[in-house]
Amino acid sequence: MISIEEAIKLVKYTAKPLSKETIKPVGKSNGYVLFKDIKSPINMPPFRQSAMDGYALNLHDNLSYKLIGEVKAGDEHQPELKSGEAVRIFTGAPVPDSANSIMMQEKVKVDGNKIIIEHQIDIDNNIRPLGEQVKKGAIALKKHTKLTPAGIGYLTSLGITHVSVFKKPQIAIVTTGNELVEAGKPLTYGKIFESNATMLQNALYSLKFYDISIYKVEDNFEKTKSKLKSVINKNDLVIITGGISVGDYDFVGKALNELRTEEVFYKVTQKPGKPLYFGKNDDTLIFALPGNPAAALTCFYIYVFIALQKMMDKDPVELPLIKAKSLTGFKKRGDRPQFLKAIFKNDCVEILEGQNSSMLQTFALANALVFIPGDVLEIEIEDELETILLPN
Repeated sequence: MISIEEAIKLVKYTAKPLSKETIKPVGKSNGYVLFKDIKSPINMPPFRQSAMDGYALNLHDNLSYKLIGEVKAGDEHQPELKSGEAVRIFTGAPVPDSANSIMMQEKVKVDGNKIIIEHQIDIDNNIRPLGEQVKKGAIALKKHTKLTPAGIGYLTSLGITHVSVFKKPQIAIVTTGNELVEAGKPLTYGKIFESNATMLQNALYSLKFYDISIYKVEDNFEKTKSKLKSVINKNDLVIITGGISVGDYDFVGKALNELRTEEVFYKVTQKPGKPLYFGKNDDTLIFALPGNPAAALTCFYIYVFIALQKMMDKDPVELPLIKAKSLTGFKKRGDRPQFLKAIFKNDCVEILEGQNSSMLQTFALANALVFIPGDVLEIEIEDELETILLPN
């Protein structure tokens, strides 16, 4: 059995970037990380552009200008302005090459085909220069940039339709247990509805991992071994729930061993989630999480999350850790470090009731986990607590 710190260290060391490239349509690339630099195929803006509604001027020493036309957004014509001439112009419209400044409309008086500006203005006033945002051939976004809606909008504005990104891991979730029944089917005596697969699948969805397959295996050694062999060969990451303890019908550990999986660690000094397994089979990472739902989800956020970030070559790899003032007291049983479900708000944290590893009701309300070291037995109100902020 190893410490939490050592377990995290081993996950960081073992998990490596996938370094697999895939091409995605820009509109479906949200959450992906760029595999290579993207160079702009155009200048942005691709022409001198008006920053506001007003009048484009060919400056001279007088405040009066002859109005000779207008240019609106999307126009392709190029009026030729002589000194002392102006055109009406609108935000986003192309600025004629012969215009050298724009006066906003609020500071202009119109008198027929003549305008009078309030005061002299500087050259290039209110004109967005060609390539102000990015020049043709320059790097628009660097490798390792995580694509967001803003980034996608930016690339689309450059006319880019597809991007080279790091391939996200292909993930399998394997649930074990003869007692498990799919929701929607009759619940007979001795059975419980299976929730871990759906819970973990949606935890992955929230992190924008979508290439996920779900499998169920009975408490049978040969069937467990066969299923695990199949999913290990097909996936980059395998998450197993249940069957990792040492009971008569817990076959996961034995099956992984016979499949020549390298055990990185098994069992961590923590609560919940002591019977946590992490291993590697060739390039496939394998987590065997406890069957209790709250323990499984806790281990997902503390360990699997780190592996996913490493596989995507992201930084930082851990969830945010902050100090927060406790709104509640708590007495810890035993000397194991503990992760407690909590609600963080306004720099304070409330430790929730119902911390049992089998209970999800409390976890459904939580947006944070409070970490209590092993040598701390009691929390008092206003104690400063290490608080891990959960995604979303």
